Amino acid sequence: MTVRELAAVPDVGPLLVKGLVGSARKRGLPVEKLPRLSLLLDDQAQDVARFADYCRVVGYGLTDRVPATWLHVLTFPLQAALMADDAFPFALPGLVHVSNDMTLARPVSVSERLRLLVRAENLRPHARGAVFDMVGEVHASDEPVWRGTSLYLATGVRVAGEPTAAERLPAPTVVPSQQWRLAPDLGRRYAEVSGDFNPIHLSPATSRLFGFRRPIIHGMWTHARALAGLGRLPDAYRARVQFAKPIALPGRVGFAAARRDAGWSFAVVGKEGKPHLVGDIASA
Repeated sequence: MTVRELAAVPDVGPLLVKGLVGSARKRGLPVEKLPRLSLLLDDQAQDVARFADYCRVVGYGLTDRVPATWLHVLTFPLQAALMADDAFPFALPGLVHVSNDMTLARPVSVSERLRLLVRAENLRPHARGAVFDMVGEVHASDEPVWRGTSLYLATGVRVAGEPTAAERLPAPTVVPSQQWRLAPDLGRRYAEVSGDFNPIHLSPATSRLFGFRRPIIHGMWTHARALAGLGRLPDAYRARVQFAKPIALPGRVGFAAARRDAGWSFAVVGKEGKPHLVGDIASA
């Protein structure tokens, strides 16, 4: 595995443009492996003002401790840089974020300086194409404090092997205890605090270019809002979510949660009760 250390946080906007422009060149090419490349950012200070804005947009109470989803946001520019790299085999428009699995090993303060590392691995067949893991790691003072795995589906791609059935998280069988109203500009506001300016989230004009009649909210906003909806989180925890139906903006959804073993099972559901997201959380 080659580790490439970056001098500064990548600018996500140009990377998304590069990924979209280069997608035609990558589409249809045979895929046998992922690049053995990790991207590294060392000794990174966290932006306290941006963190406060992030908490306001997703619904977390503002404290010195950062939630696991914030650490995912910090690794996102490295993910974008890796997926826009010429050696990365998949076209960005064909990628679907399927699920997230992240573990916070201990409380992390917003004042701590961090080392961020991202890589892609575990390419395997899927009934609709191929899937791979985008793995992020965060260290503080050489101590591993967070690890996240984002599962991505590349549609219409063939790789060797036979697909295996994936685990499906069960949704809680309880009535939603919260109702959330999602404003028309929520995608733009989340993009400003997360750096994810994917055009499908920003406006009707840009989302229509990619087949969506209305913009859809980021899956990672829904993930973060669900954890915020649980209230106080453990000092260390593992949170898993699976994304189902996108949420169009503006919109209204319900949040349901139920105790399960040593943690919680939760879901974000539409008016017919069909899930947009299903997840669980447990102490780590």
